[in-house]
Amino acid sequence: MMGALWSGVTGLQAHQVAMDVEGNNIANVNTVGFKYSRASFADLFSQTQKVATAPQGDLGGKNSMQIGLGSTVNTVTKIFKQGTIQTTDKQSDMAIQGDGFFVVSADGGKTYMYTRNGDFSLDSMGNFVDRNGYVVQGWMRNE
Repeated sequence: MMGALWSGVTGLQAHQVAMDVEGNNIANVNTVGFKYSRASFADLFSQTQKVATAPQGDLGGKNSMQIGLGSTVNTVTKIFKQGTIQTTDKQSDMAIQGDGFFVVSADGGKTYMYTRNGDFSLDSMGNFVDRNGYVVQGWMRNE
């Protein structure tokens, strides 16, 4: 009896996390550079009812029989799939086609952060920056 209740409770908890992930996906669908997430599930516990057996003579072996005793969210995976590239009226907007990230730094290139959000502008010192003020890293094409 407790096993059935435990399975139900953990299933509801895992489903709630999955709904939170989907709610976040829906809420941010029009956010620039947003990448959606997917929840993956796993058994929390399992109980072995019958053990596996080896083949004997002309007969093959038998698989074990396990009963799951609950579930959990194993991972929440970010999906970095190519989105649609849209034209904007801002000259400093950029997009990446295919794989890759823009590299930005807040401390002059000592540490790096990565983003696919191409909403850039020029700051008061002429640096190419993102919305957080992090400077886009790279090389000048023509000095």
